Amino acid sequence: MLRGARVPYATKTPQGPQTGPERMVSNEDEIGGHEAGREPGREPAQERPRHFRRFGGLTGGVRLLFDGTILLLVMLIIGFIVFANGVDRERRAPAHAADGITVLTGGVSRIDEAMKLLAQKRAKRVLITGVNRGTTLAQLKTLASEGDQYFSCCVDIDKQARNTIDNATETAQWVTLNGYGSVIVVTSNYHMPRALAELERAMPGVVLVPYPVVDNNVHVERWWQFPGTTRLLLSEYLKYLPALGRLWTTDLVRMTLRGTSVPPEDEPEP
Repeated sequence: MLRGARVPYATKTPQGPQTGPERMVSNEDEIGGHEAGREPGREPAQERPRHFRRFGGLTGGVRLLFDGTILLLVMLIIGFIVFANGVDRERRAPAHAADGITVLTGGVSRIDEAMKLLAQKRAKRVLITGVNRGTTLAQLKTLASEGDQYFSCCVDIDKQARNTIDNATETAQWVTLNGYGSVIVVTSNYHMPRALAELERAMPGVVLVPYPVVDNNVHVERWWQFPGTTRLLLSEYLKYLPALGRLWTTDLVRMTLRGTSVPPEDEPEP
């Protein structure tokens, strides 16, 4: 070795804890890779959210079914309360006159109220739908306190209908036969929502004027205090829901068919 030449000395790395970016990177790799059981530089797998894990497996399926049932019951109870409180409490006159009157049998004073409206010239004719097949014309006249003279000229009797759906079907045929565009609907106040739903489904475009008949034996103003009234309203509500579903389904089908119809080529579009 030449005299005066500088010999590089090997530097020793300190054995104590290191600081700086090199050590920080090493810590991240150690924590993210070795401790998490993954290779250095690989992204950690995303864990399933807790609200999804709640419904996982057989127990989660049972829990989901239970929660859905509770939600459905709550919605039904709220809907029933709204339905019961929405029933007409007082008798009110029809908003305007109409071409015809349809009265759905099955309740107190329905035929009597319909004949009173006919005597007041509120309509041209009356359809009594759902009459028992064994009921005679003379027996029907005894149910009308006034206007019985109109039975011979202005009253049509339907004995085919057995339920509200049949009432709507027979009324639709009667309306079409007479070319009516509006009808006063006479039925009990608690039955009116379902009757209107079925009638609207059966004859869209016809103006329906409700005339609810109030039965003093049905205490709709404080229905929760009378078990009989509560049962009646609950039964009517459970029948009203399918009627409403049929109406919405029919309307949806009509809208779909109307949207897919193509106007003839020889007719100009509006």
